[in-house]
Amino acid sequence: MQTVQPKLTLVGAGPGDPELITVKGLKAIQTARVILYDALANNELLEHAPQNCLKRFVGKRAGMHVYSQDEINRMIVKYALSFGSVVRLKGGDSFVFGRGQEELAFAQQFNIETEVVPGISSAISVPGINKIPVTARNVSEGFWVITGTTQEGRLSRDLQYAIQANTTVVILMGMNKLEEIANIYSTHGAGNIPAAIIHNGTLPDQKLGVGLASDLNKIALDNDLRNPAIIVIGEVVRFHEAFQSLQAKLAADYKLAV
Repeated sequence: MQTVQPKLTLVGAGPGDPELITVKGLKAIQTARVILYDALANNELLEHAPQNCLKRFVGKRAGMHVYSQDEINRMIVKYALSFGSVVRLKGGDSFVFGRGQEELAFAQQFNIETEVVPGISSAISVPGINKIPVTARNVSEGFWVITGTTQEGRLSRDLQYAIQANTTVVILMGMNKLEEIANIYSTHGAGNIPAAIIHNGTLPDQKLGVGLASDLNKIALDNDLRNPAIIVIGEVVRFHEAFQSLQAKLAADYKLAV
């Protein structure tokens, strides 16, 4: 009888497009005995799993929790000890608001071998695929990635400091906080900074809207943007052609008004 060798591999599935997973991540899927996958991991990736692989959906999205984090942790251990190789497949990167470290630490308590296969984070790739760089010389010397939903359900307090840093801000899981984010920017005198909201970034049905930080709610309503989406705020948004078109229209309207 073959001895089971328990192992947990955290695999970042990337931002949505199944072709944006890493080669190493794909190899881990191809040899997995069990895959526990999230809502934001593209289901097409499961087609690369062995025929006898057990696939369990344990996804979490806003307002939808199939399992608690504690239950997921216990499932990882149970399947690793019973089947061997468990792949925990997460959207983006496991360590960018993915609670990957919690799962890793829990498995290690049971002497389960662990491995991390980094994924392409939506925080960088979704703006990038839309030709919005998170950094650009003489425009933005850095970027902050902030969660819109902390464990307590609040917007991260780091946003206050990020605005003062005058760099690009990328907000994940922040669609339910658009009005609050806009108000914070306006309060800090930064309501006129360019902003973009990108829904389903890298996927065929991706949608994007641009405007100013003070108008985040309007951007979402005008373009029918909802979860899953990321928010990008900073001068780098000016590089997107849609913002350039918006600027040209505002300038033309201003001339007509004058």
